[in-house]
Amino acid sequence: MKDFKEITPKDFKLKPGALDSDADVLLASVLPGLVETLSDGVAIARVADGNAPLLYVNKAFERLTGYQRHEALGKDCRYLQGNEREQPEVALIRAAITACKPVDVTLRNYRKDGSAFWNSLSLRPILVAGEQLYIGILRDISAVRQTEIALDVAANLDVATGCLNRQSFMLAAQDRFATNGEAVLIVKLDAISFHDINAGYGFDVGDALLRETGRRLLHTGAALVSRFGANEFGLAFAYSDDAGAHDIVTNVCAALSTDYVIPGANIALRFAVGFAVGQPGASVISVIRNAGTALRIAKSDPLSGPRRFQRADEDEARHRVRMTRELKVAIANDEFDYHYQPQIALLTGECVGAEALIRWNHPLFGSQPPGRFIEAAERTGLLLDLGERGLATVAAFARRINEARERPLRFSVNVSATEFLHRDVAEIVSRVLRETNADPSWLTLEITESVFLNDTPGVLEAFRRLRDLGVGLSVDDFGTGYASLRLLETFPVTEIKIDRSFICELAASPSKLVIVRSIIDLGRSLGLSVVAEGVETEAQRALLAGMGCPTGQGFLYGFPATDEDFAAGLRRTDDLLQSRIGHRVSGPRE
Repeated sequence: MKDFKEITPKDFKLKPGALDSDADVLLASVLPGLVETLSDGVAIARVADGNAPLLYVNKAFERLTGYQRHEALGKDCRYLQGNEREQPEVALIRAAITACKPVDVTLRNYRKDGSAFWNSLSLRPILVAGEQLYIGILRDISAVRQTEIALDVAANLDVATGCLNRQSFMLAAQDRFATNGEAVLIVKLDAISFHDINAGYGFDVGDALLRETGRRLLHTGAALVSRFGANEFGLAFAYSDDAGAHDIVTNVCAALSTDYVIPGANIALRFAVGFAVGQPGASVISVIRNAGTALRIAKSDPLSGPRRFQRADEDEARHRVRMTRELKVAIANDEFDYHYQPQIALLTGECVGAEALIRWNHPLFGSQPPGRFIEAAERTGLLLDLGERGLATVAAFARRINEARERPLRFSVNVSATEFLHRDVAEIVSRVLRETNADPSWLTLEITESVFLNDTPGVLEAFRRLRDLGVGLSVDDFGTGYASLRLLETFPVTEIKIDRSFICELAASPSKLVIVRSIIDLGRSLGLSVVAEGVETEAQRALLAGMGCPTGQGFLYGFPATDEDFAAGLRRTDDLLQSRIGHRVSGPRE
């Protein structure tokens, strides 16, 4: 092998026919003199026996790499790669040199002082005096590459946790598992009541918890970890058998089970967990969606533990999507009305009121009870569109029934927590009363205890304004919550309804007898009306009447009926009472 030395112009004695033109010959003969003034690094190497020792480098190469010319000559150019000689671009260079073809790559190299830099490298083969050489042009693109890396991180990673973001996770999972045909396990989890932690400890603590959660999940052995948004995370695992999926989920839960010790707090986080498995060839996006469905169900009952996706869950999710879509159309087409269930004086049998229960007149499935659609309506905000219409319908019916009635009936209508938190209910009721000319004493708003538990400013004020209007306020399902006694003291309610769960086994349960009697006595002492729900037998009626409960509601007295059927039933009840006690309880016939 020849001794290595610096190449000079006289060394470029070209073999006839090696270059294409006289211009190329001229350019090659003066090349070293020209390249010394270039800002890009230039290196020329001999290709022999699988090595590429450097024969020439210019001054820009010295500035770029930190190696003086005498330190570089004779070395294989791969020395700049340090310990990173397995970069994919190295294989491209090797293949191009073998085929004697040009190649352009970007490499991560190292200077003499050990600092890393990125350079674009353009390699071109040349034949000089019958010997194969390669000339390389090196340009420092570290700043550009760092910007590209930063943009890539911003586009693909969640800044707070270092995990993949939602979109990148889905693309990476599809690429990894769909391409390789591996079985995939997707786990999705959500920190329970995380909003309360942010509110109670501050967002700094909340962010620290998210970072620590991400760190723990990155050490679970998952192929991919993502923060899907807010306090929701997703993981993708490759697994070999179905039984192993449960072990993986158990390990994930164990990683999150220990307390989070962070500056200013020691917090035990609980997570709702849903997971789904996909066999080789399955759509990974569908598996991710199924895990999300399972998580949603797990969040509704977080104490039940991790929830595995079941096919019935998919049917239910599809039903919810369809229900939401159809609800929008139903509201636009005014497909809702109210059925009325009578409320009866337990001692006399006289009808003293009714609860208005919304129904959806579905064009395909017929009349649908609220349990089939109220949750979807509340979740999507469509319930707000139903609220004012419903109040107007009930108020107009109350006016129709009570207009000439000697003893008017009081009609109860349910109002959700969502309506109280997002609408000025007092203003809506006031407007409905003006438009329908209904007496406010004819209406009672039934409100679940969740409204009373909410400390949002304005809720108590809304209650007071409603009472100033003369509208009644009833606590629905009284006795099933945690703050019933406090709310009776704080809020200006006028009625309590004993939940049906206390009535159904009243005759056989001494403890329920004590509870119901206490509620009745409490209501009487506070001057509140009391209505017992779920009265279905004569024995229950007798017990309640004996304890002093004034009013009952239930199947013993009638099922919820359309407005026309209710009006007809009311006339029959009035006629029966008139025949018994000989006095008039209603006005002229409609």
